[in-house]
Amino acid sequence: MVGPANSGRTRQAFSVVNAGQDLAAGYPASTASSECGGIEFTLEDVEALLNEKMKGKNKFDYKGKCEQMTEYVKKLRLCLKWFIEREDNHVFEQEKLKNMVESTEKERDELEMQMKNKEEEANNIIAELRKNYASLEARCTKEEADKLAAFESNKREKDARVAAESAKASLSDELKKTCEELSSANQKISAVNEMYKRLQEYNTSLQQYNSKLQTEVASSNETLKRVEKEKAAIVENLSTLRGHYNSLQDQLTYSRASQEEAIKQREALVNEVGSLRGELLQVRDDRDRQLLQVQTLSAEVVKYQENTGKSSVELDNLMIKSSALEDTCSSQRNQIQTLQHQLATANEKLQRVDLSVLQTRTEYEEQKKVIEDLNNCLADAELQIIEADKLRKKLHNTILELKGNIRVFCRVRPLLLDDGASSETTVISYPTSTEALGRGIDIVQNGQKHPFTFDQVFSHEASQQDVFVEISQLVQSALDGYKVCIFAYGQTGSGKTYTMMGKPEAQEQKGLIPRSLEQIFQISQALISQGWKYKMQASMLEIYNETIRDLLSTNRSNGSDISRADNGVAGKQYAIKHDANGNTYVSDLTIVDVCSINEISSLLWQASQNRSVGKTQMNEQSSRSHFVFTLRISGVNESTEQQVQGVLNLIDLAGSERLSKSGSTGDRLKETQAINLSLKCLSDVIFSLAKKEDHVPFRNSKLTYLLQPCLGGDSKTLMFVNISPSPSSVGESLCSLRFAARVNACEIGIPRRQTNMRPLDSRLSYG
Repeated sequence: MVGPANSGRTRQAFSVVNAGQDLAAGYPASTASSECGGIEFTLEDVEALLNEKMKGKNKFDYKGKCEQMTEYVKKLRLCLKWFIEREDNHVFEQEKLKNMVESTEKERDELEMQMKNKEEEANNIIAELRKNYASLEARCTKEEADKLAAFESNKREKDARVAAESAKASLSDELKKTCEELSSANQKISAVNEMYKRLQEYNTSLQQYNSKLQTEVASSNETLKRVEKEKAAIVENLSTLRGHYNSLQDQLTYSRASQEEAIKQREALVNEVGSLRGELLQVRDDRDRQLLQVQTLSAEVVKYQENTGKSSVELDNLMIKSSALEDTCSSQRNQIQTLQHQLATANEKLQRVDLSVLQTRTEYEEQKKVIEDLNNCLADAELQIIEADKLRKKLHNTILELKGNIRVFCRVRPLLLDDGASSETTVISYPTSTEALGRGIDIVQNGQKHPFTFDQVFSHEASQQDVFVEISQLVQSALDGYKVCIFAYGQTGSGKTYTMMGKPEAQEQKGLIPRSLEQIFQISQALISQGWKYKMQASMLEIYNETIRDLLSTNRSNGSDISRADNGVAGKQYAIKHDANGNTYVSDLTIVDVCSINEISSLLWQASQNRSVGKTQMNEQSSRSHFVFTLRISGVNESTEQQVQGVLNLIDLAGSERLSKSGSTGDRLKETQAINLSLKCLSDVIFSLAKKEDHVPFRNSKLTYLLQPCLGGDSKTLMFVNISPSPSSVGESLCSLRFAARVNACEIGIPRRQTNMRPLDSRLSYG
């Protein structure tokens, strides 16, 4: 978990969550942190922790070694927890940056879309204004033409007036002769004058209208200019937003390229150091050359003094030159020292960059190792999940086998107002002893108490959810590849249909069938993550007067019309057949592929509309047929190549009733006789199974023949016996409880799991 120590790194702090216990002596004590405390480690402490050996007082001191090992494991868990938290922080920061970029891009897209919409609106407004301007120009042109026509008409009227005046002058001479002609001429002149006045008024109105049109044209031009300015501002705002988006993209690119820039900076520093070293060598060469010049000049001075004996002035000049050269050498020495200082600074920067790169690389390797360890742990966990699922299925099946293959639950419906009995006339009670609590029920007839015990007893206060919880494990077996059958038995009006179907539109009152289907689809969706894929097919039928009817057929009539033909669909032969593998299917039955709970709900509603119901004296809406819902489940696990095939049968039997109570006549009498006959055949089958007779009369009715794999085969079967608490129904309730007790005593074959995948066809198994 921790890499080797680095000589350049003296200490490294690890902040971990304290588990509430101090480290052993020799390690740093815990300090305050965000949760329970923090622990600080040095690399030497971590190496000592990894290299720590378990030592006891002697070689037989296993307890001391075990305690040391426990403390050691706790310390390692603290370090591991810190690394996991650090990895989570890295992932969180990465997701945060990603979300920021996505939100910025989303805002940019929204702004662009708004700008485009505003631009389109502006263009539409401009186009509309241009269109209005063109129409106004056309109207103005038309009005100008009308004005010119009016002027021409006025001119013609003036000419006519001149002609009239000349005619008046000529007629004045003949006034005495033609008085009648003179009066008519005066009338014409007055009419012409009135027409002239009207023309003048019309001309004035035309001038006013022309000025109004010119004003409107000017305002339209101003509006057009203002819209053009708004469009320019919108375009400028869009360009600004695009620039802001580009700047955000640049910042993101800069943050991603930080490591590359560090590497480039290191290379630049290396190049700079090389250039500084070259300049240093060059300065040293210049210094040596200048020193050589000084020595040469000194030799020349000595030579000149010895040979020529020049004046002291020349010597002073030479001394001045020599001092100047010395000053130059000292300044060059200072430059050399400055360059050396810069070289040392560059070397320090280079060392820091190398240390940072090494630290980053070490952390990267550590994180990579942690990720590999976590991936290995994840793979191990997935394998453990698969093995645990196999073990769960095996234990689940074992538990259900121990509970019994045919289990019996009893449910008592609440006392209704129509029952005509008060709470004081209670005929049903529940024992409170520890052994019979929740499993026992007592019924009183003629003062005599009859006790019964079943796998589970639900009182009238039990809700639909309470009942479903008890059978949810049995529904799970269908997904695991077993055949499962759940059916409701009882007299008419005892609540069988409410237990099985309930009211699907109300969540709290849904029955076993919709709740079981919801559980199957929810679990199948959850198992997708483990590699399971399921395919499901559904069918629904009823047995009415010993005749099988397809409730999903699209060619049948409405279910409330029970006077239709027995088969419901002409040409269909619904025959029950068994194959060599113990499966049962019905020929010509409609089979529907289902993928969701909504599809199943639609099919259930269609079947409920088609089911045969009728009114009797015992029930306003009594089921007059046996309803059978079958769901076949085929599952494949692509990762383990495991295949399963299960069947779920949910059956609502028609209620038994006495003819003396139901008052049935006609068709209702025929229905009652058929129902009682099929239930008697079911009772005969149960008696034969309880007595372990060699021959069991399954073929005596369509119902028992269809349920043969559930009652005498390898299916997991559960029967709900529903009873009424009404004192008037105590006889029927007692018969139902006795029948249920015999069913609970039956033994059938051990359920077999269907693990071989077979192609689904038009034959839907009921086994």
